[in-house]
Amino acid sequence: MSAKRTLHDGWTVTGDPGAPVTVEAIPASVPGEVVADLLAAGLVGDPYVDEAERGLAWVGRHDWTYRTSFDWTAAHGAAADWDGIELAFDGLDTVARVSFNGTVVGETANMHRRYRFDVRDLVLEGANELEVHFTAPYAYAEAQRDRLGDRPNAYPEPGNFIRKAACNFGWDWGPNLAGAGIWRPVRLECWKTARIDAVVPRVSLADGTGIVELDVRLQQAADADIELACTLAREAADGEVVAEAVLRVPAGADSATVRLEVEDPGLWRPRGHGDLELYAASVAVRSGGTVLDEWERQIGFRTVELDTEPDDDGRPYRLQVNGEAVWIKGVNWIPDEALFGRIDTARIERRLRQAVAAGVNYVRVWGGGVYESEDFYRLCDRLGLLVGQDFAFACAAYPEEEPFWSEVEAEARDNLARLAPHPSLVTWTGNNENLWGWHDWDWQGDLGSRTWGASYYHDLLPKLVSEVDGTRPYWPGSPYSGARELHPNEQAHGSVHIWDVWNERDYVHYRDWKPRFVAEFGYQAPPTWATVRRMVTDEPLVPDSPAMLWHQKAERGQDKLQAGLDAHLPPTRDFDDWLYFTQVNQARAVRLGIEYLRSLAPYCSGAVVWQLNDCWPVTSWAAIDGEERPKPLWYALRDGFADRFVTFQPEGDGLNMVVVNDAAEAWTGVIGFWKCNAEGRIIGRALVQMEIDPRDTAVLELEPGAIPKDGEFLLTGREDFPRATWFTKEDKDMDWPKARFSTGIALVDGGVAVTVHAESVLRDLCLFADRLDPDAVVDKALVTLVPGEHVVFTVQSEKIAASPELQRALTGKPVLRAIND
Repeated sequence: MSAKRTLHDGWTVTGDPGAPVTVEAIPASVPGEVVADLLAAGLVGDPYVDEAERGLAWVGRHDWTYRTSFDWTAAHGAAADWDGIELAFDGLDTVARVSFNGTVVGETANMHRRYRFDVRDLVLEGANELEVHFTAPYAYAEAQRDRLGDRPNAYPEPGNFIRKAACNFGWDWGPNLAGAGIWRPVRLECWKTARIDAVVPRVSLADGTGIVELDVRLQQAADADIELACTLAREAADGEVVAEAVLRVPAGADSATVRLEVEDPGLWRPRGHGDLELYAASVAVRSGGTVLDEWERQIGFRTVELDTEPDDDGRPYRLQVNGEAVWIKGVNWIPDEALFGRIDTARIERRLRQAVAAGVNYVRVWGGGVYESEDFYRLCDRLGLLVGQDFAFACAAYPEEEPFWSEVEAEARDNLARLAPHPSLVTWTGNNENLWGWHDWDWQGDLGSRTWGASYYHDLLPKLVSEVDGTRPYWPGSPYSGARELHPNEQAHGSVHIWDVWNERDYVHYRDWKPRFVAEFGYQAPPTWATVRRMVTDEPLVPDSPAMLWHQKAERGQDKLQAGLDAHLPPTRDFDDWLYFTQVNQARAVRLGIEYLRSLAPYCSGAVVWQLNDCWPVTSWAAIDGEERPKPLWYALRDGFADRFVTFQPEGDGLNMVVVNDAAEAWTGVIGFWKCNAEGRIIGRALVQMEIDPRDTAVLELEPGAIPKDGEFLLTGREDFPRATWFTKEDKDMDWPKARFSTGIALVDGGVAVTVHAESVLRDLCLFADRLDPDAVVDKALVTLVPGEHVVFTVQSEKIAASPELQRALTGKPVLRAIND
């Protein structure tokens, strides 16, 4: 028998006496963190607005103490009646001393793992006091740095000397809010005779049979035989039990393995590759007919392999699920809020559904953040999203000395076991950019003989993945070329990151690469208008106003944005132009990269865009900004990741039309495209009969007469795939006519339909309804039309639907924009 009671109520937090703000027992949220508590108490300004973050640098340099009390009554029985009474913390951030009724019961130094502390002999009838004292993260990290000797870090912070999310100390898209808190749930757990400590399901397929080996770890207190009752049930069949077994476990044993088999099971498949099935696996510990403890998780049957066998061209990085190669249409994931306590299941589901709606099939959980919550992976399981998981190391040299070696081992064991049930999780990767950093970022001279993490990535972590999990492939780093003697970012081998384009070169230079798999590439833009106005109150609002610059964390970020505008677009006249042009440039850059990489299939096997989401309002590489609003880039992802699409790609002096079919069925039909002059008049037409096998790519060299001359352009017709275009000049040099169009407005369910009839070329037409209603959602963006065509934008907004004045505002600047307006 067991009883579990959450301890989330009645908490307060107190600061140390030396803090610049006096904090005496203010209400605290659990799960949560101290910055949010200070904000809720009105003691600090909102760190997401203007430069308020600057005034919070002191928080991470002071200690914090959380306290609560709870009653133990006769209804719970006497403490002595239980064999175990334990405090279970799912996450403490980070260096903590836990006291129960005045007695220290444990200390922690890792936010990435779970902890349990025995308090059975300390429980009192009536009120019980629980205290968690957090040491300032900077004090701890700097002391470890001083003890062990400094190591290189991409940022001038000591985050590599504490097992805490690296991005808590700031990043080139994130704030420095390195606070403290009980950031995941806490419970009081009582049990008798025995309890389940962990269950690791190892799922495999062999000759059409699904096999689940349940590795059950137990804690026993009584000298009694127990039994494990294990079942497997199909969720799609209303919980029909398809396999079950009972195993007797002798007294004192702390582990057992139960094997369940299912003939011809339904498979878990990634989205775009068929339906998926999930099963409920459960374990009950029983003694004398009484259920003592239970465990249940969803699992799925699938195989996963990472093909990295060298070939004539180098070394691929090709993911195969159920024996079928999957072309990775991916995004990088960072924590969805800088204040982790604000992240709930509903928020995660909104973000992942936005990813699915953009055609994404793969999410890489980046190593500078956290191992995500159960909700995250459970939702990925149900949505058919593949997950590539980094271990929590990023952009820095990490010491291997104690206590860090033991902490990393415990952290890895804990998360490998916790996440093992999830079929969506398909790969583990040792780190983000640390192998690259050692090669190229001048680390070696600074390090001398000091450790930097190599033994984690090449020795400890692969051993633990094999030992604890044993069902998923491991890759030492992102990027990594598959052999230690090769440069880690060698494009013909393994996985690469492409950052020379954003940092140094124009985005057309994505085509200079010929990679096997791209795990990171991206381009910046500011967030949506409504989000800009949330984060910045500067007047006048200009690109280099003080708060706009504070919310640009990338080195020389504004200069790089301007260089991109100068290369492609006309001069901006005001902030509205700058916002629209930079967002369009971001979308164009990433779509060009995606289309080019997909045109290389199967040589190139995936493109993972940096990044899907933001953790606060900021100018960044994200497709969805920190207030959850899609930027134009999101619409470009949806087009670039479409199962079927066409792209024009240069080759030498010629031009190819590349047709990509990533659907399960053959693509048979006619593709038409037009050659137009700058006025949009059609001066040539072509029809191409296509028949492309499933998961295949066809390259068609265009005849010289079909290739546009200087000042002309190509575009495909209004087909059932995203429109492809090719322009011979940049917009700044193109002799575009001034945009001419007419509009019509009609009310629709929940909003307004805006029809735009083109009377001239309209280049990258967008409708920014968030300028009128921050909650408005628009169904499309980045539409290019020629005279005589029209498009209908559907705007979901009850506010706009109720206001004729707002409806009229939908049809002109700054809401309705085209590059040539």
